[in-house]
Amino acid sequence: MLPFTAFESLVRMTPHLRGRSLNRPVTLIIALIVMALPQLVEAPRLHAESNERPNIIYILADDMGFSDIGCYGSEIETPVLDSLAENGLRFTQFYNTARCCPTRASLLTGLYPHQAGVGHMMEDRGHDGYRGQLNRRCVTIAEVLRPAGYRTYLSGKWHVTPFSNKAPDADKSNWPRQRGFDRFYGTIHGAGSFWDPNSLTRDNTRISPASDPEYPLESQVDGEFYYTDAITDHATRFIQEHHEESADKPFFLYVAYTAAHWPMHARERDIAKYEGRYDAGYDAIRDSRYQRMLDLGVIDAESTVNWPIPDSWKVKNHWEWDKRNMEVYAAMVDSMDQGIGKIVQSLKSTGQYDNTLICFLQDNGGCAESFGRNGKHGPRAAEPNLAPLPADHLQMDMAPKQTRDGYPVRGGHQAMAGPADTYVAYGRGWATVSNTPFREYKHWVHEGGISTPLIAHWPRGISRHGELESTPGHLVDLMATAVDLSGAEYPQKFHGDNEIHPMEGRSLKPLFEGQSIDREAIFWEHEGNRAVRAGDYKLVAKGPKGAWELYDISRDRSEQNDLSQEKPEIAEKLMSMWQEYAERAFVLPGMRK
Repeated sequence: MLPFTAFESLVRMTPHLRGRSLNRPVTLIIALIVMALPQLVEAPRLHAESNERPNIIYILADDMGFSDIGCYGSEIETPVLDSLAENGLRFTQFYNTARCCPTRASLLTGLYPHQAGVGHMMEDRGHDGYRGQLNRRCVTIAEVLRPAGYRTYLSGKWHVTPFSNKAPDADKSNWPRQRGFDRFYGTIHGAGSFWDPNSLTRDNTRISPASDPEYPLESQVDGEFYYTDAITDHATRFIQEHHEESADKPFFLYVAYTAAHWPMHARERDIAKYEGRYDAGYDAIRDSRYQRMLDLGVIDAESTVNWPIPDSWKVKNHWEWDKRNMEVYAAMVDSMDQGIGKIVQSLKSTGQYDNTLICFLQDNGGCAESFGRNGKHGPRAAEPNLAPLPADHLQMDMAPKQTRDGYPVRGGHQAMAGPADTYVAYGRGWATVSNTPFREYKHWVHEGGISTPLIAHWPRGISRHGELESTPGHLVDLMATAVDLSGAEYPQKFHGDNEIHPMEGRSLKPLFEGQSIDREAIFWEHEGNRAVRAGDYKLVAKGPKGAWELYDISRDRSEQNDLSQEKPEIAEKLMSMWQEYAERAFVLPGMRK
């Protein structure tokens, strides 16, 4: 309601009313006009604000554990992510699917991975849930948001469709440009050298990092290509060019880093920062992480156990080599954080920072795989002994046989990680540190395999700053959140007349505002590893023949005290729930027995 002085002004501005006594009808009309004025005056501004839908950026890291960034307990320096957390929201019980391909399929579609056709990896196992690529009964976030007026961009790893080095251009029907993205730069395949990645692609064209006119080597740090930097640079390019060309539209940007997936590759300047940082060994680093996690509140001592790392998981005879692996791993995470800082700065410099939702998370837990660790290769050759590759050579191998300047690529204990001629994973001991204080790793659906940080930052839309959110969530929620915030319509049919599976997730927006969300349960299956979580109880099994174990996550998130015999009625109920999920979500009959 306008103040009385404004009512007097209205009368003064109406000449035929001045000096007259107002009868009741005229008085009523004027009163109605006065009451409506605030809405009439405010309507254009409110309408404009309602149309200022947020930009949405989802940043996904690769093969990292729950405790690997600073604001979740790590000694690795991640000041950008820490700042986003301090000014945003940190989730302490958010989950992925325990493996790269299923996680990406689930994030992109808002479905459980089998519903999207990616229950395992990129091979067709002959069942609908295991076709090895996105099917036509799912839609990507880009396919949903683009009809709602969003521009859509992807920089980084795709890995939801097969890529063959024998027929690399055979089928592009599930490449990013064909699944809703306006622009794409990155790799179709899942893993590769950071110095010379295979399947490197711009839009629909494969490219060589050594002869790319749109991203020349002379424009890069030290004149050499490094994939983490390339992902960052193209993400910031998309943001800048969007501002210049489509500033009247919001955007969705998916940034899929390959850090810190093996091989351990990083720039020497970043590795140098961590030289000596891990001299104290696995247990000491893990103990200090655990204490920081307690201090930060991301875990509590009542529900976790910092159990000792068994000696058999530690490298003793080649300690300097394995310590170097972790130094490089830390440098890879640090480099990614620097890149996220450039993305944040590009938002600020283009005036898009305040109304952009940034979510950071990881595709699975720390990786205990031993790729490249047991090779019998010798030390680096004094001089290149292979013919150099031409600049336009397209790298086709996940693990290159040689560097571009002619050095053989090596694994094993004499390959000190970091340079392009090494190809080594960081192993089980350090993966246990990454997953502090949880059980198991990538592949498995115990907490170490599926727990991820989730940082959500949005100055205009998240009122909670620096808080922790303990509500369980799953990356299927990211589609629901994008649909909710964008006002987009999730389709019932798409790709012609194909029926689309309904979304499985819940929008996180209520949690941004301090409210709650309702959910019956969250489900998992990968390689026969199975789990269901309902409320505080989690039922989980290792392998298709493994016995079910029951844990009260509120009291035992480290999964040390199996309650399946003590509480059989709860275990039976959760088994039944998992079986119903497995039947409706195409887990069965393709799950390997």
